[in-house]
Amino acid sequence: MTTPLAPLVPRGAVLGDEVYARLGEAILDGRLPPGERLRDHELADWLGVSRTPVREALQRLERVGLVEVSPNRYTRVSQPNDKVEADTFELVAYNMGIAVRMATARCSDETLASALERLDELIEASRADEAAELARASHVFFREVTRATGNLALIQFIREYEIAIRRNLASWQPFLECPVGRTAAYERFRAAFARREGARAEEELRGIHGFR
Repeated sequence: MTTPLAPLVPRGAVLGDEVYARLGEAILDGRLPPGERLRDHELADWLGVSRTPVREALQRLERVGLVEVSPNRYTRVSQPNDKVEADTFELVAYNMGIAVRMATARCSDETLASALERLDELIEASRADEAAELARASHVFFREVTRATGNLALIQFIREYEIAIRRNLASWQPFLECPVGRTAAYERFRAAFARREGARAEEELRGIHGFR
């Protein structure tokens, strides 16, 4: 490996979760690039932890696709590919629609208002045609809507796969290229979301991402 990781300072969370997050972020920012061999004893030394939480973290990263393992040969950072990116985008788009439908049916007015503020930031990014900011704002909005569903299974699923989603969608570009038409579509989505019209909002959102 080229760049050692800084020692981990526990923050009160489960140690395995912290190691998982630290290794995931290192993969995201390129400190652990695709193809990099991952040796549990080396990672443990750099992080200042035992090998057990490192092994647990590597197993979790393998399950979400960021690490690949060939028994008795190697453990290494996986290579992104078009198929994985397309499949992740499809999964996220459909889950966003499901989350929107659940959230509009059950969240409080206060929670809805907060989500609408995040959605307004997303719409402004679309109007400005800033793809990176649009991706960031979309992620923030989706995270808030997911929490607003109150569905613990969905919340846990997204929490576990968030690192993989962020990596696999790093090169994401909007399906609707024209900022005028795209922004108008987001505004239709906002109107349905604000009125708690879950089915209509879900349909509009899927259309925005090309899955109507």
